[in-house]
Amino acid sequence: MFKTTEYFKFMKQRPDRAHIKDEWIEQAINNSIHQEIQTDNRIRRWAKIAENENRYLRIVLLEDGETVHNAFFDRRFKE
Repeated sequence: MFKTTEYFKFMKQRPDRAHIKDEWIEQAINNSIHQEIQTDNRIRRWAKIAENENRYLRIVLLEDGETVHNAFFDRRFKE
């Protein structure tokens, strides 16, 4: 299991995000296909989720690289 922020817990309750599986988030943490560091030192990672029509899941981690702050399917990401 992974650590999360209170913001993540709140956002995970939204209907458009409630279906995001923890295993997909762990895939993005451990096996991302792309990573960027934001100006606030948070880390963006993307993973291609085959089980969800090959859509790209973006997660945002705090600067510790462990705590999930946000997770959503990113329609704009191109590999």
